[in-house]
Amino acid sequence: MIPKAGGPQCGRNPVAGGVDGLETPIPVMNRSVVENNLLRWQSRCDRIGLKNRPHAKTHKMTALAHRQIALGAAGITVQKLGEAEVMADAGITDILVTFNIVGGAKLSRLAALARAADILVTADCPQVVDGLAAAADAGAPVGVLVECDTGGARTGVQSPDDAAQLALRISSAPHLSFRGIATFPAPGGRRKMGEFLAEARNRVIAAGCACGCVSAGGTPDMWRDAGLETVTEYRAGTYVFNDQSVITSGACAEENCAVDVLATVVSVPTPDRAILDAGSKSLTSDKLGEEGFGRLRGTEARLYAVTEEHGMLDTRSLPRQPRVGDRVRIIPNHICPVINLFDRIAVEEESGVVRFAAVDARGRVC
Repeated sequence: MIPKAGGPQCGRNPVAGGVDGLETPIPVMNRSVVENNLLRWQSRCDRIGLKNRPHAKTHKMTALAHRQIALGAAGITVQKLGEAEVMADAGITDILVTFNIVGGAKLSRLAALARAADILVTADCPQVVDGLAAAADAGAPVGVLVECDTGGARTGVQSPDDAAQLALRISSAPHLSFRGIATFPAPGGRRKMGEFLAEARNRVIAAGCACGCVSAGGTPDMWRDAGLETVTEYRAGTYVFNDQSVITSGACAEENCAVDVLATVVSVPTPDRAILDAGSKSLTSDKLGEEGFGRLRGTEARLYAVTEEHGMLDTRSLPRQPRVGDRVRIIPNHICPVINLFDRIAVEEESGVVRFAAVDARGRVC
């Protein structure tokens, strides 16, 4: 279930005074907004026949992953083996790891993980495939998707022909199972993505390989139909909480943002500047293309600069100058790295009751 009063990932006792009793800085999650976000997306997937495989790298919380599965998700996605291990330990058995797994230590961990869960991985070159084949064993085969670069300019094969050739290599490798193709497109690049995936799928099938899964992802374009013609499953992560970057993309409104960073005004040195106790160690320095480092909820006021512990808030647009001791809610630009900065977050229920929830896979980046 979503972390809630008495839930398995929350403290037993409520925070005295609710949100007002919290020490800052701390992320505060609105549980009902999260639930609405999860329900809305699962409903869309059900309606258009798309398999939902949400990305747990955003929330890193086993309770939320279980809730997504309970609502209809086919499994989860993670970025790193450490996240997969945490989720598998919590009883989640269908996990896609969307990152090239390289090196003996990691491959040994993958082999152990494959004996405990149905593990699917991605690969974009022969060297990665060969390493996977050397690590897997007959008792715990590993499913592999060929990752395609459809404009995101990260990892991925560069052409549909390359996808077909790598699919053949996977199919012929011991203890590996070719399962399909995957991509993470650039925001706004879904038509280009769709064309590439359709051609890659055709080339893979022509080469004699079944292509059961065509996996795409990305929260900014998740509500658009363009490019989904051959896609069978979708990986979205940020949608569970949303953030300023998702508002900018048009994929959500402010009321759909489920997590703020609660901060305290600790200084007002000039008429146009207030200093908060939330800096880069609370709000991340990853701006994700946004102006500043976060926005004051309900206003256009931005944090224009941060140091490690200080956040500099431009107060010129505010109707009232903040005072020392005021508490403010900041919508982060990019919520994923923010969650990873905290061991726990506060969970606020409609009743106003607040408890803490552990960020189970916090820091599991390898």
